[in-house]
Amino acid sequence: MMRKTILLCFIHGFKGGDETFRTFPSHLKALLQHALPQVTVLNITYPKFETRGDLTECVARFKEWLQNKVIDLEVANSTPSPTVDPSVRVVLIGHSMGGIVAAEALLSIMAEQPIHSQANSQTGSMGSLSDHSTLMFPYIQGVLAFDTPYLGIAPGVVAHGAEKHWNTASSAYSAYTNLADAFGWGNKDTGPGAVDTRRMLPAPPSSSTVDAASAPLWQRYGRVAMFAGAAGAIAAGGAAAYMKKDQITQGVTWATSHLEFVGVLARPEEMRKRLERIAKLTTTQDLGFCNMHTTLGHAVNTENKEQGWTGKVAGKDRTFCNLPKGELRDFFMPAVNDKSTAETWAHMNMFDPRNNPGYYTLSETAKEKIIEWTENTEWYEESEGPLTGEVGEEAEIVERQEVDEQMQREADAKDAEEAKNAVALEGDGEFVDWKRPAAEAEAWEDEARKRSEL
Repeated sequence: MMRKTILLCFIHGFKGGDETFRTFPSHLKALLQHALPQVTVLNITYPKFETRGDLTECVARFKEWLQNKVIDLEVANSTPSPTVDPSVRVVLIGHSMGGIVAAEALLSIMAEQPIHSQANSQTGSMGSLSDHSTLMFPYIQGVLAFDTPYLGIAPGVVAHGAEKHWNTASSAYSAYTNLADAFGWGNKDTGPGAVDTRRMLPAPPSSSTVDAASAPLWQRYGRVAMFAGAAGAIAAGGAAAYMKKDQITQGVTWATSHLEFVGVLARPEEMRKRLERIAKLTTTQDLGFCNMHTTLGHAVNTENKEQGWTGKVAGKDRTFCNLPKGELRDFFMPAVNDKSTAETWAHMNMFDPRNNPGYYTLSETAKEKIIEWTENTEWYEESEGPLTGEVGEEAEIVERQEVDEQMQREADAKDAEEAKNAVALEGDGEFVDWKRPAAEAEAWEDEARKRSEL
């Protein structure tokens, strides 16, 4: 028997950062520490990262970062055999596309079983998802997602915004369909080749070109960021009416450098299979899984019944994410925002009590889910209690945010160079500054919120 730790690992979404979750990590930690007194509850947030490059590479960087964090905790607790009997179990908590990174990281960890059963050794099915005896490191107790578009973005994200701003509806619809063309949505070819990767900005160097052994530890960690894809990012930024197809596809706008990463949302069959594999793990590996999705409430329910094309496109549910049908729907739980009048506003303010009246209900639901996944396990029942003394202090070091100054300098230099190029291109009439739509979107959402409060 030994003292054990639940590690809450938060992964932000597209263009997010440490501020994405606001005070939610510490709030949830406090709730769980009170409810699960036999273990230590720690929380860490994946550092702000860049939304570029291939999803697989981004997941690999995140996984390496997480493994190092868990190893530090196991060493602090002097765990004899962390792969067979770990003292640390991880709950991956992702907002928006961070939930896809969490899912992919889990599947990758499952495919790299450090120890597998005799049956697996005989059959060679090391990556099988059906083997109950699979041991994984780090041990993932559950995946808790918040508004992650596992099946893509709901059509209403753009449709409702376009109808509310009828004077720009035609241009918004045009921008949306042009963006769909850029991703290959609606075409017969929905495979990876549907996106013309030749027009994308270069991805970061692959791991094969980097000497991982000689590079400093934090330089080996990629900075990943996700959201609901370029379409969702444009919709969430309120910029659909301002973007043009040539600006999206020519590699000169803010969205272009991220198309390779968010292109995963252009492959519906791949998204469906990912969700099904995660759902299967809830029975074969006792994994906890839940996606808490935003749903608009009273602020829009009091409006007149929708008419015209919006209702046909968007349906009756005002959600940011496409929702599954059948048994998979059981893994999706509504998180109602009675104040928001736009799906994107609710999506971006899930963890802000001032703009989400349902924040505390959401927090309680998250707590109950993690308790459900943990409390009745032998792992929890056999714990001797939370970490104490020097071991506890050493473990808390892992929880503290670390900053790599060299990485920050490189990121700042990249931002400055992109801003300089943006000004030059805009002067030639070839570019719409990516910061402008975000500012206009903020003003648009402010106006919508004020109208709803009248």
